[in-house]
Amino acid sequence: MIELPFPAPILIAVVIILATTAILFGKKSKPALDAVEFTPLPLIKKESLSHDTRRFTFALPNGPTGKLGLPVGQHITLKFKENLPDGKTKNHQRSYTPTTGDDTPGTVTFVIKVYKAGVHPKFPDGGKMSQHLDTLKIGDTVDMRGPKGHMTYHKNGSFTVHPMLKRDPDEKRTAKHFGMIAGGTGITPMLQIIHAALRDEPSSDVTCSLLYANQSEDDILVREELEAAVENFGGRFKLHYTVDRPSEDWKYSTGFITKEMIEKHLPAASSDGSTQILMCGPPPMIKFACLPNLEALGFKKS
Repeated sequence: MIELPFPAPILIAVVIILATTAILFGKKSKPALDAVEFTPLPLIKKESLSHDTRRFTFALPNGPTGKLGLPVGQHITLKFKENLPDGKTKNHQRSYTPTTGDDTPGTVTFVIKVYKAGVHPKFPDGGKMSQHLDTLKIGDTVDMRGPKGHMTYHKNGSFTVHPMLKRDPDEKRTAKHFGMIAGGTGITPMLQIIHAALRDEPSSDVTCSLLYANQSEDDILVREELEAAVENFGGRFKLHYTVDRPSEDWKYSTGFITKEMIEKHLPAASSDGSTQILMCGPPPMIKFACLPNLEALGFKKS
C-alpha cells in the first residue's frame, strides 16, 4: 500500500491508524463502492495542480445523483494491473483519501502527488500507482473499493477508533480540539475531517489546528482552500506551515517538525482526552519528528 514518502495515517492520544475494512450500517442510501469487491470507475476530469501533483475526478457507478457514502476518516483502495516484460501481470494497490464526499453527488475526486521513476535513489521505480494514474486518459477506468480505515468521524468531535485486531472492541472518543500534523499528500485525510468538523458543523465549538510540513512552498497542496478555511471559520481553524527549502520572504517555519513547533501551534495535551492529535505523512516524519516530541509534551499512547 505504501508508495514513496507515503502517508501513513495516525491518531494520537496515540493510536496508529492502518488500513482495514469498514462496513456502513443503517438504512441510508446504498454507497457507491463495495468494501470487498472492486468496481471500475471512469476518469471524467484530470487537472494539473503543479509539476508533480494532479487532481483526478471519477464518475460514481450509482449515477449523477449518487453519493459516495464514504464515512469521514475512511479511505478508498485503488488497483491496477501492470503488464510485465515477460508477459506476466502484477497487481498494484494503493489507498487514498478523496478530497470530496457526499457534498459532490455523482463524482469522487483525489489529489495525488506523482512519484516519477528515477527521481529518488531509494525508490528508483517511483510510485507505481501514481505514475499509472498520471497516464490515464478521459474515459479510462480504475478499480476501486472501500471504505477502509481505522477511524470514523461522526459529529461534534465524536469518533470511533477501529482496532487492528478484529477481536478487539471499537473505542469511542470525543474531542474538543483536534491537533493535526500532515506531511505532503497526508493533507487529504486532514482536509476530510476539517470539512466535517468545521464546514459541516457551523454551530459546533470543535476546533482544528494544523501543522503542515513540505519540502518547498510549491509542494503545499490545497493551500488556497486551507487559507480560506482560516478566514471562514472564525478562529476555529489555525494553520501553520514548515518547509525544508524556504523562499526569501517565507514567514512560517523551516525544517523538520520540532517540539517547539508542536507546542506553539497545536493544542496542549489534556488529562480528559479532549485534545486529540491526528497525523498523516511519511513514516520517518511520524517516527522521528512527531511521536517523540508529542510524548515529551505529555501525549500518551493508548
